[in-house]
Amino acid sequence: MSTLTLQQINAAAQDDFTALLDGTYEHSPWIAREAWALRPPQGFATLAALKRALVAVVQGAGHDRQVALIRAHPELAGKAMVSRTLTAESTNEQGKAGLTDCTPAEFARIQQLNADYHARFGWPFILAVRGPRGLGLNRHQIIATFARRLQAHPDVELGECLRNIHRIAEIRLNDKFGVTPTLGNQVWDCAELLATHSDPGYAERGELTVTYLTLAHRNCQAQLQRWMTDCGFDEVRVDAVGNVVGVYHGTDKRAPRLLTGSHYDTVRNGGKYDGRLGIFVPMVAVRELHQAGRRLPFGIEVVGFAEEEGQRYKATFLGSGALTGDFDPAWLDQTDVDGVRMRDAMREAGLPATLQAIARCRRDPAKYMGFVEVHIEQGPVLDELGLPLGVVSSINGSVRYLCEIVGVASHAGTTPMDRRRDAAVAVAELLLYVEQRASAVPETVGTIGQLQVPSGSINVIPGRVQFSLDLRATTDTARDALEADVLAELRRICWKRGLSFTAERTMAAAAAPSAAAWQAHWERAVEALGLPVHRMPSGAGHDAMKLHEIMPQAMLFVRGGNAGISHNPLETITNDDAQLCVEAFSQLLEQLAQPAA
Repeated sequence: MSTLTLQQINAAAQDDFTALLDGTYEHSPWIAREAWALRPPQGFATLAALKRALVAVVQGAGHDRQVALIRAHPELAGKAMVSRTLTAESTNEQGKAGLTDCTPAEFARIQQLNADYHARFGWPFILAVRGPRGLGLNRHQIIATFARRLQAHPDVELGECLRNIHRIAEIRLNDKFGVTPTLGNQVWDCAELLATHSDPGYAERGELTVTYLTLAHRNCQAQLQRWMTDCGFDEVRVDAVGNVVGVYHGTDKRAPRLLTGSHYDTVRNGGKYDGRLGIFVPMVAVRELHQAGRRLPFGIEVVGFAEEEGQRYKATFLGSGALTGDFDPAWLDQTDVDGVRMRDAMREAGLPATLQAIARCRRDPAKYMGFVEVHIEQGPVLDELGLPLGVVSSINGSVRYLCEIVGVASHAGTTPMDRRRDAAVAVAELLLYVEQRASAVPETVGTIGQLQVPSGSINVIPGRVQFSLDLRATTDTARDALEADVLAELRRICWKRGLSFTAERTMAAAAAPSAAAWQAHWERAVEALGLPVHRMPSGAGHDAMKLHEIMPQAMLFVRGGNAGISHNPLETITNDDAQLCVEAFSQLLEQLAQPAA
């Protein structure tokens, strides 16, 4: 079968347009018919733009038609597969996932899951069984996903089914157009390969954990060096804190460079893309330049930051902080849970562990154009909107507290309700206030993430409760107002209930708004891909926050799958979205390479 082209699609009348896209969405030609009406006057500029129009039709279709779309799909390894009445597309997909070769036990398990799922939701379970790389999930992955999603809320599961339908359609469109996301595959494969290195105790369980200067961390460091060399970087080195630095020279070595990158350490039992995506994307873009024999007017410096998460030592942003001159000398004498001092860990890793060497990591901002970072969103917004990319407008400012409320521990059975000095009830009251207050202001969030009752018993009124506070907002003004109101409410609650409290401020980070000109570069790059520009704040901290202190910065987000979950093994992206990341980054490079008007 000949492959489709955008020229054919853009020239087609509505009926022909619908026929050309037949089979993209299972038994639902109405989606293509209505997408035809969304075609811009000049036609769809990119395949990504066509995909987005199809998604927009389903998003605006209403609940009943969305449910009908889900019900148009067959069950996995269900009656239609057994009777061989699946569409050609579904037969191909279920066959690639090995569902036609299930063992009797696997087949029975899937049949039971199908029955339980339909009884709970009223529609068939939908999963893009060709997976995020397009090669096919295995039966173990399919069954595990099936069992996990069976526990979801119906509204959440409806959205997840629709997102999987769009992924199925995306892969089918790639097949129709003869498109392979080659650059995205390279990024995706790098993430898989780097994730083979994990700290002891986690590796044995198949979990990804890479903390500062462990053997797994040093193996990642070595792998990044090899990849940067293979990609054609002119200089590749490890600096005094373990950052991996690659430089691809421009035609003028004296011209200010573009600085980019992210971190390669992880949280415990984390995901494969947090941080690391921001290293792989520019690496692949540089590889494309090198293979084409191209030099830009400026150099590109990619840094794989050695530490951002603060997991082994309490030294968050150690890697990027070294570039801004913010390495705290006291960090060298910190010890990890095994009593290993940071300076000793550095020496064991072959680093000098001296303040003089670390000071040489500091960058002169006059030698750089600015800093850009590509990062997985770590949230559900883009996934829910059906958008692969988002442009970050600001990285939230944040403040953290460790708090304690003290009342009186007394007998749960003999103390009347109006005589109690219950510390837990006070925290509960504060927790609800934090939720209400943060919800009242756009792009402001508040969390009590840790909550302990030391020496608590089932029949004792809590006399002491320890808890954390995490308050964030897009501006320092909004953050400070939230902080003041929450602390005032804490005082009011404790005074009213006859309790005492302590609140220790453990961290404060200023908001980092994106530099307007650099944010505009990302916006134009997204538009060039045929996608709408969605501006959004980042609620998480990033290395860009540190670089913001000395040079302009701006970030690009890519959506995460599985409802955007991050810091979790379920963190995922698709090869198609990774491809768009590389293309957007390359678009940004081309913009910067153009002479000023």
